[in-house]
Amino acid sequence: MNRDARPAKLLTPESAMALPAVIVVSSFVARGSVGARAAFALERLGHRVWTLPTVLLPWHPGHGRAHRHNIPDDHFADLAGDLAGARWLKEVGAIMTGYFASPAQVEAAARLVAAVKAANPAALHLCDPVLGDNGSLYVPEPVAIAQRDTLLPIADLATPNRFELGWLTGRTVEDMTSLIEAARVLGPAEVVVTSAPAVMRGKIATALVNARDTLVAENLLVTGATSGSGDLFAALFVARKLAGATAEAALASAAATTFEIIARTAKAGGDELDLAAEQLAIVNPVASVDIRRFAAARARPA
Repeated sequence: MNRDARPAKLLTPESAMALPAVIVVSSFVARGSVGARAAFALERLGHRVWTLPTVLLPWHPGHGRAHRHNIPDDHFADLAGDLAGARWLKEVGAIMTGYFASPAQVEAAARLVAAVKAANPAALHLCDPVLGDNGSLYVPEPVAIAQRDTLLPIADLATPNRFELGWLTGRTVEDMTSLIEAARVLGPAEVVVTSAPAVMRGKIATALVNARDTLVAENLLVTGATSGSGDLFAALFVARKLAGATAEAALASAAATTFEIIARTAKAGGDELDLAAEQLAIVNPVASVDIRRFAAARARPA
């Protein structure tokens, strides 16, 4: 991956204004690239980002104890309501929902999604249900239930990890066949599952499942990977979908960029995904991922 071989792609003011805005509803850290901060990728690709934080943190909790300030439910509802009535709402082409601190925040976010859809029926809603990993929830169960029952039914796209998919569907997700079956009952028309089981040893997969097809992107498993890869992938995937990419092209590009930034950050010894230093990979990744179709499972009937 020789970054010097990549030509820089510059956005003109005219091309940037032509791209839709994206609302990102998630956690916000002062330092790092997790949660809403991963939306830097959208900005680097020319999208204006409206950020609605659910919780404020100095850094990712994995770095150690620190103060945490949940946005009070009434304050969050006020902010979401203002955005829902904003005169610029037709500029929004997508809304991404991620980490929430309370069920009331989820309800307010759902009303904002409805307002975005009313202003622009073509707008996408990507639900990244940030609930847990490694076999357990790291949000209160009522928050997880609210995401499952309120946001997923109104989402066009979802990007759960394998644990989250199993928890949300009440199914055991052990292999690709069970993953596909769970993804097809989750609700959204297109579900992308991160940390999916890979065919090749030493690799990790990302699986895109819709009613007709299953596409699997595999790349090397990076030792010492930092947090935030799911947030970054979701932002990149939304950007590629807004650009009109096919499912396969959006998956390949988002997976390649995510892998490249993870690998470069790990090689440099970083403790956060270094989106600023590696922003050329956002625009024009040189890493490649293996894309294949999984044909063993039948598509659900229309």
